[in-house]
Amino acid sequence: MPNKRALITGGSGYFGETLVRQLTNRGYHCLVLDLNEPGPEISSLVDFLQVDIRNKLQVRAACKGINYIFHNVAQVPLAKDKELFDSVNNLGTQNIIEAGVANNCEHLIYTSSSAVFGVPESNPVNETTEPIPQEAYGKAKLDGERNCNKYINQGMNISIIRPRTILGHGRLGIFQILFEWIYTGKNIPVFDGGENIYQFIHTDDLASASILAAEKNENGLYNIGSKDFGSMKDTLEALIKHAGTQSTIRSVPSSLIIPIMKICSYFGLSPLGPYHALMYGKSMYFDISKASKNLNWTPSYSNKEMIIESYDWYVENRELILESNKNLSPHKSAIKQGILSLVGRFL
Repeated sequence: MPNKRALITGGSGYFGETLVRQLTNRGYHCLVLDLNEPGPEISSLVDFLQVDIRNKLQVRAACKGINYIFHNVAQVPLAKDKELFDSVNNLGTQNIIEAGVANNCEHLIYTSSSAVFGVPESNPVNETTEPIPQEAYGKAKLDGERNCNKYINQGMNISIIRPRTILGHGRLGIFQILFEWIYTGKNIPVFDGGENIYQFIHTDDLASASILAAEKNENGLYNIGSKDFGSMKDTLEALIKHAGTQSTIRSVPSSLIIPIMKICSYFGLSPLGPYHALMYGKSMYFDISKASKNLNWTPSYSNKEMIIESYDWYVENRELILESNKNLSPHKSAIKQGILSLVGRFL
Protein backbone atom coordinates (compact mmCIF):
# COMPACT_ATOMS: atom_id res chain seq x y z
CA MET A 1 0.00 0.00 0.00
CA PRO A 2 2.38 2.74 -1.27
CA ASN A 3 2.27 6.42 -0.24
CA LYS A 4 0.64 5.59 3.10
CA ARG A 5 2.04 7.07 6.29
CA ALA A 6 2.11 5.05 9.50
CA LEU A 7 2.91 6.33 12.99
CA ILE A 8 4.20 3.72 15.41
CA THR A 9 4.20 4.70 19.08
CA GLY A 10 6.83 2.69 20.90
CA GLY A 11 8.43 2.08 17.53
CA SER A 12 11.88 1.78 19.10
CA GLY A 13 10.71 -1.09 21.30
CA TYR A 14 10.78 -4.79 20.60
CA PHE A 15 7.43 -5.24 18.87
CA GLY A 16 7.55 -1.73 17.40
CA GLU A 17 10.70 -2.57 15.45
CA THR A 18 8.98 -5.62 13.96
CA LEU A 19 6.06 -3.46 12.84
CA VAL A 20 8.43 -0.96 11.24
CA ARG A 21 10.23 -3.67 9.26
CA GLN A 22 7.00 -5.16 7.94
CA LEU A 23 5.40 -1.79 7.18
CA THR A 24 8.42 -0.51 5.24
CA ASN A 25 8.57 -3.78 3.32
CA ARG A 26 4.98 -3.08 2.27
CA GLY A 27 5.85 0.41 1.07
CA TYR A 28 4.75 2.51 4.04
CA HIS A 29 6.49 5.67 5.17
CA CYS A 30 7.03 5.16 8.91
CA LEU A 31 7.25 7.72 11.70
CA VAL A 32 8.42 6.42 15.10
CA LEU A 33 7.20 8.23 18.21
CA ASP A 34 9.22 7.19 21.24
CA LEU A 35 11.48 8.47 23.99
CA ASN A 36 14.28 6.13 22.90
CA GLU A 37 15.97 6.49 19.53
CA PRO A 38 15.38 3.67 17.04
CA GLY A 39 18.01 0.95 16.98
CA PRO A 40 20.44 0.53 14.09
CA GLU A 41 18.24 -2.15 12.53
CA ILE A 42 15.52 0.37 11.65
CA SER A 43 17.02 3.86 12.11
CA SER A 44 17.59 4.31 8.38
CA LEU A 45 14.04 3.20 7.59
CA VAL A 46 12.09 5.75 9.64
CA ASP A 47 11.63 9.33 10.68
CA PHE A 48 11.91 9.75 14.44
CA LEU A 49 10.14 12.05 16.89
CA GLN A 50 11.30 12.01 20.49
CA VAL A 51 7.95 12.69 22.12
CA ASP A 52 6.44 11.75 25.46
CA ILE A 53 3.08 10.09 24.80
CA ARG A 54 1.67 12.08 27.72
CA ASN A 55 2.29 15.41 25.92
CA LYS A 56 -1.07 16.02 24.29
CA LEU A 57 -0.04 18.87 21.98
CA GLN A 58 3.09 17.15 20.67
CA VAL A 59 1.23 13.89 20.09
CA ARG A 60 -1.48 15.70 18.15
CA ALA A 61 1.10 17.46 15.99
CA ALA A 62 2.88 14.17 15.29
CA CYS A 63 -0.30 12.63 13.87
CA LYS A 64 -0.79 15.29 11.19
CA GLY A 65 -0.88 13.65 7.76
CA ILE A 66 -0.82 10.12 9.22
CA ASN A 67 -3.03 7.41 7.69
CA TYR A 68 -2.53 4.62 10.23
CA ILE A 69 -1.60 4.75 13.92
CA PHE A 70 -0.15 1.68 15.61
CA HIS A 71 -0.27 2.37 19.34
CA ASN A 72 2.13 0.18 21.30
CA VAL A 73 3.58 2.47 23.99
CA ALA A 74 2.93 1.01 27.45
CA GLN A 75 4.51 0.48 30.81
CA VAL A 76 4.86 -3.31 30.98
CA PRO A 77 4.37 -5.68 33.99
CA LEU A 78 8.03 -5.13 34.95
CA ALA A 79 7.30 -1.47 35.74
CA LYS A 80 7.50 -0.52 39.41
CA ASP A 81 6.60 3.22 39.22
CA LYS A 82 2.82 3.35 39.70
CA GLU A 83 2.39 7.02 38.77
CA LEU A 84 4.39 6.58 35.56
CA PHE A 85 2.56 3.32 34.85
CA ASP A 86 -0.88 4.94 35.14
CA SER A 87 -0.07 8.11 33.21
CA VAL A 88 1.59 6.37 30.25
CA ASN A 89 -0.97 3.60 29.93
CA ASN A 90 -4.10 5.69 30.49
CA LEU A 91 -3.38 9.32 29.61
CA GLY A 92 -1.08 8.28 26.77
CA THR A 93 -3.76 6.14 25.15
CA GLN A 94 -6.33 8.91 25.50
CA ASN A 95 -3.94 11.37 23.86
CA ILE A 96 -3.20 9.19 20.84
CA ILE A 97 -6.87 8.41 20.21
CA GLU A 98 -7.82 12.08 20.39
CA ALA A 99 -4.91 12.95 18.08
CA GLY A 100 -6.17 10.39 15.57
CA VAL A 101 -9.65 11.90 15.65
CA ALA A 102 -8.36 15.48 15.34
CA ASN A 103 -6.23 14.57 12.29
CA ASN A 104 -8.84 12.36 10.57
CA CYS A 105 -6.55 9.32 10.61
CA GLU A 106 -7.98 6.37 8.71
CA HIS A 107 -7.43 3.66 11.31
CA LEU A 108 -5.88 3.15 14.74
CA ILE A 109 -4.53 -0.19 15.95
CA TYR A 110 -4.42 -0.50 19.73
CA THR A 111 -2.12 -3.22 21.03
CA SER A 112 -3.84 -4.49 24.16
CA SER A 113 -2.93 -7.68 26.05
CA SER A 114 -4.27 -11.07 27.08
CA ALA A 115 -3.74 -9.76 30.63
CA VAL A 116 -7.22 -8.21 30.40
CA PHE A 117 -8.61 -11.70 31.07
CA GLY A 118 -6.70 -12.36 34.28
CA VAL A 119 -6.98 -16.12 34.91
CA PRO A 120 -9.83 -17.25 32.66
CA GLU A 121 -12.46 -19.58 34.09
CA SER A 122 -12.28 -21.75 30.97
CA ASN A 123 -10.35 -22.10 27.72
CA PRO A 124 -10.18 -21.36 24.87
CA VAL A 125 -10.76 -17.65 25.35
CA ASN A 126 -12.55 -15.86 22.52
CA GLU A 127 -13.59 -12.28 21.82
CA THR A 128 -16.88 -12.68 23.71
CA THR A 129 -15.20 -13.90 26.91
CA GLU A 130 -15.68 -11.33 29.66
CA PRO A 131 -12.38 -9.66 30.57
CA ILE A 132 -11.69 -9.73 34.31
CA PRO A 133 -8.16 -8.39 34.88
CA GLN A 134 -6.58 -9.22 38.22
CA GLU A 135 -3.55 -6.92 38.35
CA ALA A 136 -2.57 -3.39 37.33
CA TYR A 137 -1.27 -4.10 33.83
CA GLY A 138 -4.40 -5.95 32.75
CA LYS A 139 -6.63 -3.26 34.27
CA ALA A 140 -4.73 -0.51 32.44
CA LYS A 141 -5.01 -2.34 29.13
CA LEU A 142 -8.75 -2.87 29.64
CA ASP A 143 -9.16 0.84 30.39
CA GLY A 144 -7.44 1.50 27.06
CA GLU A 145 -9.86 -0.85 25.30
CA ARG A 146 -12.83 0.96 26.84
CA ASN A 147 -11.43 4.25 25.59
CA CYS A 148 -11.14 2.75 22.12
CA ASN A 149 -14.69 1.39 22.20
CA LYS A 150 -16.03 4.82 23.15
CA TYR A 151 -14.53 6.29 19.99
CA ILE A 152 -15.54 3.31 17.83
CA ASN A 153 -19.12 4.06 18.86
CA GLN A 154 -18.57 7.65 17.70
CA GLY A 155 -17.45 6.47 14.26
CA MET A 156 -13.65 6.18 14.51
CA ASN A 157 -12.02 3.14 12.92
CA ILE A 158 -10.13 1.25 15.63
CA SER A 159 -8.93 -2.34 15.92
CA ILE A 160 -8.04 -3.77 19.32
CA ILE A 161 -5.41 -6.49 19.13
CA ARG A 162 -4.98 -8.78 22.15
CA PRO A 163 -1.75 -10.77 21.83
CA ARG A 164 -0.65 -13.70 23.93
CA THR A 165 2.89 -13.57 25.34
CA ILE A 166 5.22 -12.32 22.58
CA LEU A 167 8.33 -14.23 21.51
CA GLY A 168 10.76 -14.21 18.59
CA HIS A 169 14.30 -13.19 17.63
CA GLY A 170 15.57 -10.45 19.91
CA ARG A 171 13.04 -10.98 22.72
CA LEU A 172 14.67 -10.52 26.10
CA GLY A 173 13.20 -9.16 29.35
CA ILE A 174 12.04 -12.01 31.58
CA PHE A 175 12.93 -14.51 28.87
CA GLN A 176 16.56 -13.47 29.08
CA ILE A 177 16.65 -14.98 32.58
CA LEU A 178 15.15 -18.23 31.30
CA PHE A 179 17.62 -18.39 28.40
CA GLU A 180 20.60 -17.59 30.63
CA TRP A 181 19.62 -20.29 33.12
CA ILE A 182 19.33 -22.87 30.36
CA TYR A 183 22.58 -21.72 28.73
CA THR A 184 24.42 -22.15 32.06
CA GLY A 185 22.72 -25.46 32.88
CA LYS A 186 20.51 -24.32 35.77
CA ASN A 187 17.29 -26.17 36.45
CA ILE A 188 14.01 -24.56 35.39
CA PRO A 189 11.02 -24.40 37.74
CA VAL A 190 7.45 -25.06 36.70
CA PHE A 191 4.41 -24.86 38.93
CA ASP A 192 2.60 -28.05 39.93
CA GLY A 193 4.10 -30.22 37.22
CA GLY A 194 3.89 -27.64 34.41
CA GLU A 195 0.84 -29.21 32.80
CA ASN A 196 -0.85 -25.85 32.26
CA ILE A 197 -1.53 -25.11 28.59
CA TYR A 198 0.19 -21.93 27.53
CA GLN A 199 0.13 -20.13 24.18
CA PHE A 200 2.66 -17.68 22.78
CA ILE A 201 2.67 -15.49 19.67
CA HIS A 202 5.63 -14.72 17.43
CA THR A 203 6.35 -11.02 16.95
CA ASP A 204 6.23 -11.43 13.15
CA ASP A 205 2.81 -13.09 13.31
CA LEU A 206 1.50 -10.38 15.61
CA ALA A 207 2.75 -7.63 13.31
CA SER A 208 1.15 -9.21 10.25
CA ALA A 209 -2.22 -9.47 12.05
CA SER A 210 -2.02 -5.83 13.15
CA ILE A 211 -1.24 -4.57 9.65
CA LEU A 212 -4.00 -6.67 8.09
CA ALA A 213 -6.51 -5.25 10.58
CA ALA A 214 -5.54 -1.73 9.48
CA GLU A 215 -5.55 -2.44 5.76
CA LYS A 216 -8.86 -4.30 5.85
CA ASN A 217 -10.33 -1.53 8.03
CA GLU A 218 -11.62 -4.12 10.48
CA ASN A 219 -12.97 -2.54 13.65
CA GLY A 220 -13.33 -4.41 16.93
CA LEU A 221 -11.50 -7.07 18.91
CA TYR A 222 -9.03 -9.71 17.75
CA ASN A 223 -7.39 -12.35 19.93
CA ILE A 224 -3.98 -13.25 18.49
CA GLY A 225 -1.94 -16.35 19.37
CA SER A 226 -0.18 -19.34 17.86
CA LYS A 227 -2.18 -22.24 16.52
CA ASP A 228 0.28 -24.94 17.63
CA PHE A 229 0.98 -24.97 21.37
CA GLY A 230 0.98 -27.23 24.41
CA SER A 231 1.86 -27.42 28.08
CA MET A 232 4.46 -25.20 29.71
CA LYS A 233 6.47 -28.33 30.57
CA ASP A 234 6.44 -29.62 26.98
CA THR A 235 7.54 -26.27 25.57
CA LEU A 236 10.41 -25.89 28.04
CA GLU A 237 11.53 -29.51 27.62
CA ALA A 238 11.72 -28.98 23.86
CA LEU A 239 13.89 -25.93 24.41
CA ILE A 240 16.21 -27.69 26.86
CA LYS A 241 16.59 -30.63 24.48
CA HIS A 242 17.47 -28.24 21.68
CA ALA A 243 19.96 -26.34 23.87
CA GLY A 244 21.72 -29.55 24.90
CA THR A 245 22.65 -28.28 28.37
CA GLN A 246 22.39 -29.92 31.81
CA SER A 247 19.15 -28.11 32.69
CA THR A 248 16.13 -30.13 33.80
CA ILE A 249 12.56 -29.25 34.68
CA ARG A 250 11.82 -29.03 38.41
CA SER A 251 8.24 -28.91 39.66
CA VAL A 252 7.55 -26.59 42.61
CA PRO A 253 4.27 -26.09 44.51
CA SER A 254 2.51 -22.91 43.42
CA SER A 255 0.83 -22.57 46.82
CA LEU A 256 4.27 -22.04 48.36
CA ILE A 257 6.05 -20.09 45.62
CA ILE A 258 3.40 -17.59 44.48
CA PRO A 259 3.11 -15.79 47.87
CA ILE A 260 6.91 -15.54 47.98
CA MET A 261 6.97 -14.12 44.43
CA LYS A 262 4.41 -11.48 45.35
CA ILE A 263 6.34 -10.40 48.45
CA CYS A 264 9.63 -10.20 46.55
CA SER A 265 7.98 -8.17 43.79
CA TYR A 266 6.40 -5.78 46.28
CA PHE A 267 9.73 -5.02 47.95
CA GLY A 268 11.62 -4.77 44.66
CA LEU A 269 13.71 -7.89 45.31
CA SER A 270 12.69 -9.58 42.07
CA PRO A 271 12.17 -8.35 38.50
CA LEU A 272 8.97 -10.39 38.29
CA GLY A 273 5.68 -8.50 38.51
CA PRO A 274 2.25 -9.53 39.82
CA TYR A 275 1.23 -10.77 36.36
CA HIS A 276 4.07 -13.29 36.26
CA ALA A 277 3.07 -14.72 39.63
CA LEU A 278 -0.54 -14.83 38.49
CA MET A 279 -0.12 -16.59 35.14
CA TYR A 280 3.04 -18.72 35.00
CA GLY A 281 1.28 -21.81 36.33
CA LYS A 282 -2.14 -21.18 34.76
CA SER A 283 -3.63 -22.22 31.44
CA MET A 284 -4.59 -19.63 28.86
CA TYR A 285 -5.05 -20.00 25.16
CA PHE A 286 -7.02 -18.10 22.56
CA ASP A 287 -9.51 -19.17 19.94
CA ILE A 288 -8.04 -17.30 16.96
CA SER A 289 -10.76 -18.24 14.45
CA LYS A 290 -12.18 -14.69 14.21
CA ALA A 291 -8.83 -13.21 13.22
CA SER A 292 -8.16 -16.08 10.83
CA LYS A 293 -11.51 -15.57 9.09
CA ASN A 294 -11.92 -11.80 9.09
CA LEU A 295 -8.29 -10.88 8.46
CA ASN A 296 -7.34 -13.89 6.34
CA TRP A 297 -4.50 -14.36 8.81
CA THR A 298 -2.62 -17.52 9.75
CA PRO A 299 0.21 -17.66 12.31
CA SER A 300 3.44 -19.19 11.00
CA TYR A 301 5.19 -20.25 14.21
CA SER A 302 4.46 -22.89 16.85
CA ASN A 303 5.29 -22.38 20.52
CA LYS A 304 8.32 -24.62 20.25
CA GLU A 305 9.63 -23.03 17.06
CA MET A 306 9.46 -19.49 18.40
CA ILE A 307 11.01 -20.18 21.80
CA ILE A 308 13.87 -22.07 20.14
CA GLU A 309 14.41 -19.21 17.68
CA SER A 310 14.43 -16.73 20.57
CA TYR A 311 16.95 -18.81 22.52
CA ASP A 312 19.26 -19.26 19.53
CA TRP A 313 19.29 -15.50 18.94
CA TYR A 314 20.15 -14.96 22.60
CA VAL A 315 23.05 -17.41 22.50
CA GLU A 316 24.40 -15.85 19.31
CA ASN A 317 24.29 -12.35 20.83
CA ARG A 318 24.84 -13.22 24.50
CA GLU A 319 28.16 -11.46 25.07
CA LEU A 320 26.97 -8.20 23.54
CA ILE A 321 23.71 -8.37 25.51
CA LEU A 322 25.37 -8.91 28.86
CA GLU A 323 27.92 -6.16 28.23
CA SER A 324 25.41 -3.59 26.97
CA ASN A 325 24.49 -0.62 29.15
CA LYS A 326 22.18 1.02 26.63
CA ASN A 327 18.82 2.38 27.77
CA LEU A 328 16.53 0.05 25.83
CA SER A 329 12.93 -1.01 26.25
CA PRO A 330 12.36 -3.82 28.81
CA HIS A 331 11.67 -6.46 26.17
CA LYS A 332 14.96 -5.66 24.39
CA SER A 333 17.11 -5.62 27.53
CA ALA A 334 18.84 -8.01 29.88
CA ILE A 335 17.42 -7.51 33.37
CA LYS A 336 18.87 -7.88 36.83
CA GLN A 337 17.83 -11.16 38.38
CA GLY A 338 17.76 -9.93 41.97
CA ILE A 339 16.81 -12.67 44.38
CA LEU A 340 16.15 -15.01 41.44
CA SER A 341 19.90 -15.54 41.13
CA LEU A 342 19.80 -17.25 44.53
CA VAL A 343 16.76 -19.32 43.60
CA GLY A 344 18.55 -20.71 40.58
CA ARG A 345 21.30 -22.15 42.76
CA PHE A 346 18.95 -24.27 44.85
CA LEU A 347 16.65 -25.78 42.24
